Amino acid sequence: MRSAVLHLKPLFLRCFTNRVSPTTMPCFSEQIGALADQHIVHVACGESHSLALSDRGQLFSWGAGSDGQLGLTTTEDSVAVPRLIQKLNQQTILQVSCGSWHCLALAADRESPCHVKLLRTQKVVYISCGEEHTAVLTKSGGVFTFGSGSCGQLGHDCMNDEVNPRRVLELMGSEVTQIACGRQHTLAFVPSSGLIYAFGCGARGQLGTGHTCNVKCPSPVKGYWAAHSGQLSARADRFKYHIVKQIFSGGDQTFVLCSKYENYSPAVDFRTMNQAHYTSLINDETIAVWRQKLLEHNSTNTINGVVQILSSAACWNGSFLEKKIDEHFKTSPKIPGIDLNSTRVLFEKLMNSQHSMILEQILNSFESCLIPQLSSSPPDVEAMRIYLILPEFPLFQDSKYYITLTIPLAMAILRLDTNPSKVLDNWWSQVCPKYFMKLVNLYKGAVVYLLRGRKTFLIPVLFNNYITAALKLLEKLYKVNLKVKHVEYDTFYIHEISSLVDIQEDYLMWFLHQAGMKARPSIIQDAVTLCSYPFIFDAQAKTKMLQTDAELQMQVAVNGANLQNVFMLLTLEPLLARSPFLVLHVRRNNLVGDALRELSIHSDIDLKKPLKVIFDGEEAVDAGGVTKEFFLLLLKELLNPIYGMFTYYQDSNLLWFSDTCFVEHNWFHLIGIICGLAIYNSTVVDLHFPLALYKKLLNVKPGLEDLKELSPTEGRSLQELLDYPGEDVEETFCLNFTICRESYGVVEQKKLIPGGDKVTVCKDNRREFVDAYVNYVFQMSVLEWYTAFSSGFLKVCGGKVLELFQPSELRAMMVGNSNYNWEELEETAIYKGDYSATHPTVKLFWETFHEFPLEKKKKFLLFLTGSDRIPIYGMASLQIIIQSTASGEEYLPVAHTCYNLLDLPKYSSKEILSARLTQALDNYEGFSLA
Repeated sequence: MRSAVLHLKPLFLRCFTNRVSPTTMPCFSEQIGALADQHIVHVACGESHSLALSDRGQLFSWGAGSDGQLGLTTTEDSVAVPRLIQKLNQQTILQVSCGSWHCLALAADRESPCHVKLLRTQKVVYISCGEEHTAVLTKSGGVFTFGSGSCGQLGHDCMNDEVNPRRVLELMGSEVTQIACGRQHTLAFVPSSGLIYAFGCGARGQLGTGHTCNVKCPSPVKGYWAAHSGQLSARADRFKYHIVKQIFSGGDQTFVLCSKYENYSPAVDFRTMNQAHYTSLINDETIAVWRQKLLEHNSTNTINGVVQILSSAACWNGSFLEKKIDEHFKTSPKIPGIDLNSTRVLFEKLMNSQHSMILEQILNSFESCLIPQLSSSPPDVEAMRIYLILPEFPLFQDSKYYITLTIPLAMAILRLDTNPSKVLDNWWSQVCPKYFMKLVNLYKGAVVYLLRGRKTFLIPVLFNNYITAALKLLEKLYKVNLKVKHVEYDTFYIHEISSLVDIQEDYLMWFLHQAGMKARPSIIQDAVTLCSYPFIFDAQAKTKMLQTDAELQMQVAVNGANLQNVFMLLTLEPLLARSPFLVLHVRRNNLVGDALRELSIHSDIDLKKPLKVIFDGEEAVDAGGVTKEFFLLLLKELLNPIYGMFTYYQDSNLLWFSDTCFVEHNWFHLIGIICGLAIYNSTVVDLHFPLALYKKLLNVKPGLEDLKELSPTEGRSLQELLDYPGEDVEETFCLNFTICRESYGVVEQKKLIPGGDKVTVCKDNRREFVDAYVNYVFQMSVLEWYTAFSSGFLKVCGGKVLELFQPSELRAMMVGNSNYNWEELEETAIYKGDYSATHPTVKLFWETFHEFPLEKKKKFLLFLTGSDRIPIYGMASLQIIIQSTASGEEYLPVAHTCYNLLDLPKYSSKEILSARLTQALDNYEGFSLA
């Protein structure tokens, strides 16, 4: 015998070998590493081959395979062809297909266990080996054989060898419960008929058929056989019968263990023999036993024994099975077949103080053995359940163990080969959202922990490796979530990033890296750039990135202008010198025409410069406030529905591009530029557009939900069409693939598809109708107007940074928030002159302000800041300034919008203050330094 195996425990499979001489007795054993992660429940050996069966019905084989007894066919890629050719010698077949090499290895020896994938779905429960052939029994009572068939021992009515597992057709329709293999023959027991079938070599009478010929098909063994007494109760000769308990074969012999009718003992069912192994290996009972042993015998041997079990991935993989008896066979690349709730419950019990010794051993086992030894290429999907189990261990959530548990697990997951990595992605797609969120929060916590303690790492490479592992695992989870939507996208946001990282410097590093440039030496050492993982940035952090990008491009434009100015001075042409700012001279009474004129004379590079606006006849210096008012007034004029550029939807108070418009394209182009300039210059503007606009700018296709926002009535009607349960859709709704639109009092019918007026909407095509309807509103009908708008917007604000935003974040950045926190406005206010938070006039002011209705408060924001909305950074970022003046009570408050500064006279009463402030708000228009 070249090799043999011993199944010492349900947890470990060891192989006895002798590396000195194949003829001597085995001298030592070692664990089979390839099966270390598997919960093995049964093994069988032939002359030179071995097979092992896992608790999930997966079969592994290794050893000699010259006759196909391993049931394997292997396809290797071209990289392995030379090595494989040398290894397999004459047993290799080569073929060329589509210009690439494929290697098909048949009947090859295997040095380590290989998965018999052709039997993956057959629910194998038992295996038996002959000298050079193998038989397997399935849960349903089917029999598959493969290997040498020279004597007919495969039962396929021929003497051919079989490389692939093949079902014994003669036994189909019969439920086999026992199989056994001799050297060159096979037995099968069918309890329903009480028959024992034999096939293969019969030279020594081992088949029991009454002759010594070989048999190619299953033939009944002669004798009086029965499976149980119930089959004999009505027979007068029942005492002649033998009730079969179990069949055995070995060499050229066959044995039947049986009993007489009067001493009835039921037959063994091989399909249920291993059910004891399908229970959880780690449970309350085993925990109690280990605890007792550790208390009574706290010796090195006892501790090592417990550690050995707890360090075995097979031990954990074989635990926490699904409750249903057959569920363990359903493990697949899409179904883990594990009860994570049981895992959670057990780990929670272990956190009890009475189990402290066990908990310590588990921790040590995970840290020192189990996680470091996880394979990058598990033998089968069953071995991957450990990746779902480990995160349930509560200590993974403890920051003390991030470096020894959490990060090493991330590294092990990232080391997985392509196929097992995809399997884990599939399993993550199937877990409950609560588990998934816990996993996301775990690695978000690890990132924050590492960022806070980065200065404590004496070796920067360690920090880089650790944080890269955590970030890449989050990225892997994020990609899974894009498909299954377990959690909202903002679940991945790490809000602490803004306070822990210099976003400007991080963005600069990322920008230089993307451009293929080298950063300054002090930065190079910290090679990890968080901007490579934009999904962790919240809206505020992304806005900071966009502003950094804007400042960077502005600086490039300014430097270019300054360089040209120097050149002009040297060539004595100072009149051609360029301004480092984008300066717009406009008149209030011709705002649109002046803006079109001014922007048309500037190049694309000029649009990247900081914006300065000058209103003719006004002496205000633009430090931000004049620009804010310019945007507000210009957009208010351009978006006015009287021009017919936009359609106003009354039930949503929103605007959308009109599908019939007579203004020139450059008007839409101008609106796009103005919106881009607003973002580029960090100015909040009031745009009443639906989320669909921001989706389109980010190449996200609008859907029915967007139509519900823009036109709630139309959206609800289309939803009712989709939800209608009846079959009579045509008669009930009377629709075809057209849409009616009113233009200047005339109703027109537009076709949603070619020939749409002749296509009736029915139950089968209503989804296509809704999609076409939505597509018409947001795409087809507004294509040329939107294209002009987007080209203007992207001319100023396009780029990779913009793509990092979610549509809702882009909207918030452009138009600000409307989630007002008036108390925060008061708390962050700054006082100058004689004023403080406790000054009587200041108290009167805030009492009066908080009594204002919402619209009046918004009007105050407009008066003071130039916009009635809040920047994306929140109310605190406004930081208004209130200063005292020497003016008397008869004067009104004055707003310096450029600085968010309010000159507030010292009013003596609440009534006077309220009257003066209201008068100032009602008469607000324009800017002045007075």
